[in-house]
Amino acid sequence: MLDIILYYFVLFIIYSFMGWCLEMVICYFASKKWVNRGFLLGPICPIYGWGCLIITILLKRYLNDPIALFVMAVVLCSILEYYTGYIMEKLFKARWWDYSDRKFNLNGRICLGNSILFGALGLLLSYVINPFIIKVLGFISPLVFNIVAIVILVLFIIDNIVSFKVISGFTKVAKTIKKDSTEEITKKVREILIKQGYLYRRLVSAFNFQASEKLIQNIKDKVKEETLKAKKKIAEGVENVNQVREKIIEESKEKINEIKEKIKIEKK
Repeated sequence: MLDIILYYFVLFIIYSFMGWCLEMVICYFASKKWVNRGFLLGPICPIYGWGCLIITILLKRYLNDPIALFVMAVVLCSILEYYTGYIMEKLFKARWWDYSDRKFNLNGRICLGNSILFGALGLLLSYVINPFIIKVLGFISPLVFNIVAIVILVLFIIDNIVSFKVISGFTKVAKTIKKDSTEEITKKVREILIKQGYLYRRLVSAFNFQASEKLIQNIKDKVKEETLKAKKKIAEGVENVNQVREKIIEESKEKINEIKEKIKIEKK
C-alpha cells in the first residue's frame, strides 16, 4: 500500500514540476521575463499534479474512447481549477489567476479556452506522457525509488508549511493598507513584501497582482465602508448633541416661565 502511495506521489511531483515549467514558459511569452510561478516556493504547481493524477487514475477506463476521455478531462479539470481558485480566495483573500477578461469565463476562475486545453493535455498525458514516464520509473529499483520519494515528500511538506506562513503574512500586510487607491495599495503591498526578504520577493514574482484586483478592491471597499461608518457615527453624534441642547434649552425656558409665574403670584 505504501509503495502505491509513494508511486502516485512521485507522479504527482513530476506532473507538478511539468506544470510549473509550462507556467514559466507561458508567463515568459506574456511578460518577456522568467517568473517563478506557483503557490509553493519550490518549482512545482500542485494543481497540475492533481489534475494529471485525476486523469491518470479516474479516466483510464476511457483510454479506448478518446472523445469521452477528452470531454471528461475538460469537465474534471475545470471543476478542479474552479474550486482550487475558490478555496484559495477564501483562505488568503487573494486570486492567483483571473480569467475575467476572457470570453466564456465563470466568475473569472475558469474559462472555455483553458478547459479545452485541459482536454487536449489529457489526451497527450494519457497516450504519450504517461506511458513514457511509467516506463522510465520502471528502471529504478524499488528501494532507491522509495527513499527518493520519502525525501521529496518531507521537502514537499516543509514547503507547504513555509509557503502557508508566507502567504498568511501577505494577507496580513494587505489588510494594513489604509489607502483609497488601487495603484497606491498595489505599490505599497509590493514595497512591504520585497523588504521582507527572498521568500516574500518570491511571492511577489509568483503572485499575479493584475489578477489580485479583487483583493485590492476589497481593501478599498473596506476603507470606504469604515469611512462611511465613521461619518455616520459623527453625524449621529452631532444630531444627538443638537437634540440634547434643544431639550436643555426647552427645559430651561419652562423653568424660567415657572419662576416668573411664582414671582407674579408672590407679588399679588
